Amino acid sequence: MPNGPDHSPLHISLNPSGTERADAARNRRLLLAAAKNLIDHHGAAAVTMEAVAREAGVGKGTVFRRFGSRTGLMLALLDHSESEIQQAYLSGPEPLGPGAPPLDRLLAYGRARLKLTSDHLDILLEAGAGAEDFMSHPVARTSTQHVQILLRQLGFDGALDFLALTVQAPLSASSVRYLLVEVGLDLDTITHQWQEMVTALVTGHHRS
Repeated sequence: MPNGPDHSPLHISLNPSGTERADAARNRRLLLAAAKNLIDHHGAAAVTMEAVAREAGVGKGTVFRRFGSRTGLMLALLDHSESEIQQAYLSGPEPLGPGAPPLDRLLAYGRARLKLTSDHLDILLEAGAGAEDFMSHPVARTSTQHVQILLRQLGFDGALDFLALTVQAPLSASSVRYLLVEVGLDLDTITHQWQEMVTALVTGHHRS
């Protein structure tokens, strides 16, 4: 899988040898699941090392040994989520994965990306995903490459950097925050409007 977790800028490797004992891997999955459960029910602010340890039923020292700090934990959680969405669009089931028509895949990707962004909005903003240079990070480059491939399959040709950026702009953490907080839209409305925009773009291109 291109740009797997060991190459993501959001990944913190606490195991330089690249190997991980089975019990350590199990603890990591347990702790990440506990952190995600806290976010889902109480928001990112509730994710402290103590809260994660309590949620997972382990000692606080286990969390610190595994992630080093709250920042390390948050970045590992982002890395895990990013790996999941990449796996889904590279080899997962339709329509997000291969096999569905390219427009269906592009719309499914947008829905999945918006949900991930919304679920982890506070963490993404803390991690710098709203910064201007985030589009040059490997995580963003991999997503952009996927969008460009689908756009090319939809009949767009030439350099697609501008078009891919335009399609992805509403999916970014800073855009989602603005639309949720400043404009007052909910996630369903943002998703619907993004899908309408992309569908109109593709339909208009086919008519030209």
